[in-house]
Formats: sequence, C-alpha cells, structure tokens
Amino acid sequence: MSKIGLFYGSDEGNTESVALRIRTRLGEDRVDLFDVADVTQLEIANYQNLIFGIPTWDFGQIQSDWEEFWEDVREIDFSGKTVALFGLGDQFGYGDYFLDAMGMLHDVIVEQGATIVGLWSTEGYEFEASKAEIAGEGKFMGLAIDEDQQEELTAERLNRWCQQIAEEFAIDGGAGSVTELDD
Repeated sequence: MSKIGLFYGSDEGNTESVALRIRTRLGEDRVDLFDVADVTQLEIANYQNLIFGIPTWDFGQIQSDWEEFWEDVREIDFSGKTVALFGLGDQFGYGDYFLDAMGMLHDVIVEQGATIVGLWSTEGYEFEASKAEIAGEGKFMGLAIDEDQQEELTAERLNRWCQQIAEEFAIDGGAGSVTELDD
C-alpha cells in the first residue's frame, strides 16, 4: 500500500485541525502529515497520492506558508500523481472569495500534470463567487469546509469526503476502510 502525503498550511490552526481529522479517518498508518511551512519539493515528489489543504484569507488571499512555497509548487512535476484538495473559507464573511486559494492551487498543480479527485458538491453552501467552483458543474475542485459558519457540518462532510477519496485513491478496502467520526 502506498502512503498518502497530506500537506497543509495553517495560521490559526483550523486547517491543521481538519488535516488531522482527515488523517484519523483515513488511518494514521496510511497518511503522512506535513505542514507546508516545513517541506521541500522532494517531499511532495515522493508521493503518488497527495492531499493538499489550504485556507483562503481575507479577500481571496493565499495562506502565508503556501504563499512562500508557491514558486516551489509551480516547479513540481505532478504527472502521474493523484491529488485531492480541501479548502477552508468563510462563505458569509467573504462570500465573493470563498475558497479562492483552493482554486488557485488547483490551477497550478493541474498545469503541472496532476489528476484531481475529491470533487465536492456546491449544494448546501451560500456564496457569491469562488475560484474553486467548476463552472456549470455545481462542484468545487475539492472539499469545502467553513469552520466559521457551518462548523456543525464539518464532521459529516469529512466522513463522506474521506470515503469518496478512499475509493478514488483505490485505498485497500475503499470506503469501508474509512473510520467515521462525530468529532
């Protein structure tokens, strides 16, 4: 079984918390967890299956650690790699920029050859605009988490998304190998 590399950036801890919750659901033995502030291109290149977590700050800004690593990401060859994305944002406070950073990260890694899995329905969200929305498909480019306005929905969303990506990553046991939690 090949391990999944889960890379996240977090300033206030919400994205880190979600990353830890994803790792717990998928299995700590299956997922290596990395703060993007402390990684190199080589560490990302070592994985065939990747999960990237990125929050959107203020008016569509990239989280600071991802921003510092941005040019490095542009230089990684993602050919043959499967990537799932999750993003955090505030759909009411910043509804014109909801999950924009996830959309920008998606675009960079797709340009470098990544295959994206883990698309997520826009149903149940209220926002004005998002660079993470796939036009005309009613989907985000990855899991959408709003810990500011819909924290009570996070556990169920994580359970469903982790089941989905377990199948898409072809993890041994598929969705049946995911631990569902009420955290």
